[in-house]
Amino acid sequence: MSEGEFKQYRRKQIAELRPYLPGEKLSDRISISATDRDAGSPKEGDMIARNPADHEDQWLVSKEYFEANFEPVE
Repeated sequence: MSEGEFKQYRRKQIAELRPYLPGEKLSDRISISATDRDAGSPKEGDMIARNPADHEDQWLVSKEYFEANFEPVE
């Protein structure tokens, strides 16, 4: 079975993120990808993102991905 092709998309809405606090115990509701876990996350500099429409929907964003893809809204 063939997977579909990847295409580039730009996000339309503002993201809500907060810093991960070193030593913070993350609840089971915060998703962490296997790739990020294998890279040592959660770690200092990582961010926790949440769905603005459902604050229970949260996931970890690695420091590297965050720095490459996000900037503050002024």
